[in-house]
Amino acid sequence: MSQAADPDREERSKAAMAGEIGILARRRIEAGIIAPLYEEMRERLGEEQAQAILDAAIRKAAIAAGRNFAAKTPGGTDLRSFQDLQALWTQDDALEIEVLKATDTEFDFDVHRCRYAESYRQMRLGAIGHLLSCNRDGVFCTGYDPRITLERKQTIMDGASHCTFRYRFDEDGDRT
Repeated sequence: MSQAADPDREERSKAAMAGEIGILARRRIEAGIIAPLYEEMRERLGEEQAQAILDAAIRKAAIAAGRNFAAKTPGGTDLRSFQDLQALWTQDDALEIEVLKATDTEFDFDVHRCRYAESYRQMRLGAIGHLLSCNRDGVFCTGYDPRITLERKQTIMDGASHCTFRYRFDEDGDRT
């Protein structure tokens, strides 16, 4: 049976998302906590070192979050179950997306409005918004399932007109 026709898929997705708040709300809360820590690091260590520390810490947290969602996904992970998680990222009109392709091996979409970028700019964190959100995307999917990779050539956060998300699933890839 193809994953697209899996009658248990919706239930599996609900189990993985149970008790989760929308990601936009989560990112706003996190940014409020991270901002003063980042400012202190920047004052003591300089901009470059503060950003490097923040980048490393957030990437590790994103991998751990991906693994946490994977552990809550009954029946195991795949690109379809990953696609279902998108509801948490788009909740509260956080993203306006155009899905270009959604199959068992490809998930392509463009983001035309990003309230994550808007929120960071409003919070005067635009200079580190890419660290707070965008850099998480590629490593989150790896934490969720190492067979999933992301290619993204541009983001709204970096000034582009839209973000390009191109996820790929390698069925023969290493699950570890």
